[in-house]
Amino acid sequence: APVASSRIRACRGASRLFGTWKANVPPGASASSQAGKASRCPSTQWRAALETIRSYVSEGAQAETYDLIVSNAALHWVEGHLDAFPAWLDALAPGGTFAFQVPNNLDAPLHALMRELATGARWKGRLGDVPRGDDSVHAPLVYLDHLARLGCETDVWETTYLHVLQGEDPVLDWAKGTGLRPVLTALADDPEARDAFVTEYRDLLRTAYPPEPYGTVLPFQRLFAVARKGD
Repeated sequence: APVASSRIRACRGASRLFGTWKANVPPGASASSQAGKASRCPSTQWRAALETIRSYVSEGAQAETYDLIVSNAALHWVEGHLDAFPAWLDALAPGGTFAFQVPNNLDAPLHALMRELATGARWKGRLGDVPRGDDSVHAPLVYLDHLARLGCETDVWETTYLHVLQGEDPVLDWAKGTGLRPVLTALADDPEARDAFVTEYRDLLRTAYPPEPYGTVLPFQRLFAVARKGD
């Protein structure tokens, strides 16, 4: 059976999961999740990318049967993604696997400072509801319980990566390719305001993530889940 992927890649309209498998891959999205490679996708592409993910989540898996469905760094962009799990599991062949990874650090300064700034007096009117909320990723137990109740043998775990970044403002560069993208899109028609927000955010990040002689350390926690459907 083919493989379905809802993987996010940098500025590409569709992704290829393990291309040598020649998998059948439904549409992906276009937002970079790699430090130092902040995407510069036009606002229209960014919006289209999110709509692609949202439509795939809302519609569930397609008519085919899959051995493996994988989502990498995508589900946190979509509210209500838990509701898509039953349809995706129905699309798995017996013994098939549904696996996903989402960033699980929305309470870290990287995101918390962005939300605080966006909801402050200066920016609330334009950006108050733009950054992802701290509830866009559920607790590990929520995913475990949800998938187990759907009849899956499930493993859920978290891993914190200590990224040592280089450059003058490497954490800001990282954010420009991930969590900051909705803000940049919302202010795309006002470069002066966009630059002002980025400057304020940059100054907060410099305090929260001070450079060391060997680089700037960015702790980044990710949540992984692997659910195996029964035979």
